[in-house]
Amino acid sequence: MFAQPASGQGSDPLAPLPPPVTVHRQIQPVLPPTPTYLLASTSPFETYKQRLSYVARIAGVREATIAAVIPGLTLNSRVIQLDRGQPGNIGNPNSTPPFEPYRRAHVTPDLIRRGAARYATHYPQLVAIEARTGVAASVLIAIYGHETSYGAVTGSFDIVSSLATLAYEGRRRPLFEGEFVAALKLLDQGIPRWRLKGSWAGATGYPQFMPSAVLRLRADGDGDGRADIWSNELDGLSSIANFLRDAGWKANTPWGIPVRVSTGFDRAAVRNIATSIDCPRVHARHSRPLTMREWRQRGIIPVNRALRDEEIAYFLEPDGVYGTAYLLTGNYKSILKYNCSNFYALSVGILADRIIGR
Repeated sequence: MFAQPASGQGSDPLAPLPPPVTVHRQIQPVLPPTPTYLLASTSPFETYKQRLSYVARIAGVREATIAAVIPGLTLNSRVIQLDRGQPGNIGNPNSTPPFEPYRRAHVTPDLIRRGAARYATHYPQLVAIEARTGVAASVLIAIYGHETSYGAVTGSFDIVSSLATLAYEGRRRPLFEGEFVAALKLLDQGIPRWRLKGSWAGATGYPQFMPSAVLRLRADGDGDGRADIWSNELDGLSSIANFLRDAGWKANTPWGIPVRVSTGFDRAAVRNIATSIDCPRVHARHSRPLTMREWRQRGIIPVNRALRDEEIAYFLEPDGVYGTAYLLTGNYKSILKYNCSNFYALSVGILADRIIGR
C-alpha cells in the first residue's frame, strides 16, 4: 500500500548526500550504487510507528518488547477494509435490518444442541462459577457459542498487527492505541506472539476479549493456577463470568423475558427521551425504564415467566409493532457491554434460554 524503507541499511537517512563526482572532459565516471534508502520514501505508517514506540514506552512496556515488535509491523489493508465496512461507517447505510433473520442464524438447533452438551459436561464447574460470580451459567455458554462456535472459530488475524493498523487508521485511535499497548503488555507477561491470534478488530481467545480485558479479567476456571483463555474452556467461561460481573450483572435475575402486548398499549407514553453516552443508537430503541408492576398496569403481559414486581425493565420490539416483544433487565445491558448490539444481546439471551430448555 505504501512504499516501505529497505531493511538492513546501517546508514542514517538524514545524513547529507554524498559529495558530487567531478566529471573531466569526456571521461565517464563510475558512480557508486545509490543507497536504497534514497530510492524509497518513508511511509506515513513508518513514521506513525515512532509514535507507537513512544506510547508503549511511557505506558511501561519493556524496551526489549518494543524493539522486537514495532519495527517489523506492517499495515493490514484487509483490516482497514473490514473496519470501514461496519454499520454506520463511510458508505454504509444506517438502516436497521429485521432481527428475525439474525436470530435464525445465531440461535440454531446445532448451537443449542452443542451448548446443552457443554452445559451438561461442565455442570459442576459451571455451578461453582455461577456461585462465585452470580452470572447465569447458561449465559456464559451462550456467549462462548456465539463468539467462537464453542471454540471452533477464534480468528486467525495477528492481533498485534491488526491493532497497530486500526490505531494508524485513526477513526478510533485512542481506543486502539490503548489496546495495542495492552497486547504488548501481554507479550511482556510471557504470552507468546503466536497465541495472540483473533478477530480483525483485535479480540482473542475463547471469550474473544480485547487485550485490555485479557489483562484485567482472565480467570482460572479449573483451579490449575493458570488462566489460559486460548485452550482451556473453563478458564474461558470463568473469564466471561468475570467480565459480566464487572459490567454490573445482578445475581438471580433473568436477562429479560418475552412478553405479549395488549391492544391499546400506548408506546408513545413510554418512549425513551434520554440519550445514552455509550452506543446511543442501540439504547435509543429501548423504552424508558419501568417496574414489572408498572408494565403490567400498561398492558404488557409476561409469557411463560415474569420478573419480580419491583424489577426495573426496558421494553423492546426488535421487529416492530407486529413482531416479538421483550422486557429487558440491567443484565441485558451487561451483555451489551460485551458487544453493544441489540441483536447480539437478544440472541445471546435467547440461546441461553434454549440451552437449558426454556
